[in-house]
Amino acid sequence: MANKDYYATLGVNKSASDDEIKSAYRQLAKKYHPDLNKTPEAAEKFKEINEAYSVLSDKQKRANYDQFGSADGPQGFGGGQGFSGFDSSEGFGGFEDIFNIFTNFGGRGRAQQAREEGDDINLNLVISFVDAAFGCEKEVTVTRKERCESCNGTGAKTDSDYVTCTECNGTGRVTYTQQTLFGMTRTVGTCRNCGGKGKVVKNKCPDCRGTGLKTVTAKIKVKIPAGIDNEQTLRIEGQGNQTASPNGIPGDLRISITVQPHSLLVRKGFDLYVDAYVPITTLMLGGKIEIPTLKGKQTIDVAPLTQSNTKYTLKGKGIKYLKGFGTGDLIVTLKGEMPKDIDKNTIKLMKELQNSISEKSYPKTNNFKKKLGD
Repeated sequence: MANKDYYATLGVNKSASDDEIKSAYRQLAKKYHPDLNKTPEAAEKFKEINEAYSVLSDKQKRANYDQFGSADGPQGFGGGQGFSGFDSSEGFGGFEDIFNIFTNFGGRGRAQQAREEGDDINLNLVISFVDAAFGCEKEVTVTRKERCESCNGTGAKTDSDYVTCTECNGTGRVTYTQQTLFGMTRTVGTCRNCGGKGKVVKNKCPDCRGTGLKTVTAKIKVKIPAGIDNEQTLRIEGQGNQTASPNGIPGDLRISITVQPHSLLVRKGFDLYVDAYVPITTLMLGGKIEIPTLKGKQTIDVAPLTQSNTKYTLKGKGIKYLKGFGTGDLIVTLKGEMPKDIDKNTIKLMKELQNSISEKSYPKTNNFKKKLGD
């Protein structure tokens, strides 16, 4: 397993949480499982995905991998260890548990059907800059699959309108034999006759037309945590699509957040930045100016002879940390602005001012002239 980038294999960052790694694995495993994907490269890709997840889902192995490039620590992957598959020490209950994470795999006997999971639902939510900073509650509308109440997910009109599938004997799984380059191979897959349900419907439920599921529109209240940033995702467990099985696990609702920009403030991490434009005379003579904050305007004092691009840091006026305690800062950069036009009287006064100020008062200008003359 050496010299492999497991994070790249799963398409996640090195800072990815356990939930993000698990979610990425589920999506890729469903995409490349040989029973669902018949392309030649699917089997090898599926093996790589499982190998990566076996390391990144185990805290100790992941720590070793991050530090030494090997799940086994500094001794590497030698000694013929290689990829050991899945066992309880790796956070799995055996290789069969891999199948139980698939959303629509279906038909794995009664015990396995109880662990069937519904599809996740993805949507985008646009919130204001201030709502992202302080947190809020929003109501979203989702269209999802819910188990049909009329037939309790069986898809049959009555309890007597479905029978055990004769192809799989009610297990939902069938062993298929096929000729390959390596000879005859046997694979276990979803029963095509019953679609993995283990039952065959004789008379379909009129409400769901035999699917066991109905499409409904639901309104869900979502709490947006203070400090959330643009393009971050919230996961609401159990608010995704349901399965037809009464014992199935609903999918999740994943909400991608889009934060509208502020008219003046710019966010970088948990700090806020603003360029405050003021007349050049204010920088020369000093005065009070107003600056924007998340809670309204605030006045700051500008000392006489303040240089343009001078920065002021207002502690704790930034964004609240999304995890843990603390708040970022607000960094104000003063930008001196020249007047767009001036009258003759003002020009006369400025010339008098120019003549009254000693050249020694401009150290940077003098240093520039000195270097220019070298």
